[in-house]
Amino acid sequence: MARRKQFDVLGLGCAAVDEILYVEQYPRADAKIRVLRRERHCGGLTATALVAASRLGAKCAFAGTLGFDEGSEFVLDTLRRERVDVRHVVRRPDSGAVRSVIIVDERLGTRNVFASLEGVRGADAKLPSREIIESSRVLLIDHFGIAGNIRAARIARGAGVPIVSDLENGEAPRFAELLALVDHPIFSRRMAEELSGEEGPRRAAAKLAGEARAVVVITCGNRGAWFVAHGQKPKHLPAFAVKAVDTTGCGDVFHGAYAAALARGAKIEEGIRFASAAAALKATQHGGQAGIPTRAMVEKFLRRSACGGPAC
Repeated sequence: MARRKQFDVLGLGCAAVDEILYVEQYPRADAKIRVLRRERHCGGLTATALVAASRLGAKCAFAGTLGFDEGSEFVLDTLRRERVDVRHVVRRPDSGAVRSVIIVDERLGTRNVFASLEGVRGADAKLPSREIIESSRVLLIDHFGIAGNIRAARIARGAGVPIVSDLENGEAPRFAELLALVDHPIFSRRMAEELSGEEGPRRAAAKLAGEARAVVVITCGNRGAWFVAHGQKPKHLPAFAVKAVDTTGCGDVFHGAYAAALARGAKIEEGIRFASAAAALKATQHGGQAGIPTRAMVEKFLRRSACGGPAC
């Protein structure tokens, strides 16, 4: 008997405390530069994706590992405000969130991230329970806590729960084992080319596709996204033309928006287009999570916008 669904998107992996510094232009080495303003936000691959999915109408839960320190409490308070269920978060005294300093170049709309991973555990090796995983419509994972993510992914695959991944560290132990379980992997162009050994997103997507995959998606920023759905040839979706002011969190928003669309039954290309629009709207606003749009905003944008831009 199919288990009753409690959550649209269940996320395992990392959360972060981001100190964001805005400067006119990223400095050269050994330079001093004035900070135009500074902000503090909750961030992280999975946490930001869950906030995006929640704002876009999905019922979400975070079940990664955090500690009892001020940073962990900041993350939990933020997720609660964003209506992300945190009842299944694992708490350990030796654990905590990623601590990041992000420098945003106001002139170019780009950012550099400096992250400290001390105490970061990600997915727990034994939690959440099988029942919680099976009662979710989509499982969202990253590469933090690979043993726990592998366990959860195996349970999800056995229950027919789609798995969306944001994997950025191909050198991590058991990475290949984890990747083999993912049926909806979404990669940056750099990561896809590193994993596939191919140059260019079209060739990389074709190489990474396989019988076990529903789709492989490769995001290319303002050059759109390439994807290969099961049994099909690579296809390109151009980016939406927007004026970017801050790209912090855009990739995470794409993952969360795609997971939300998948949970409500969207077809693959529809979900990728929805995620591209959500990420484009985020880029027009400052802050990693502060600029995440609502579903109504994305749908209005999709009705009014024409897709354009060069292929990557």
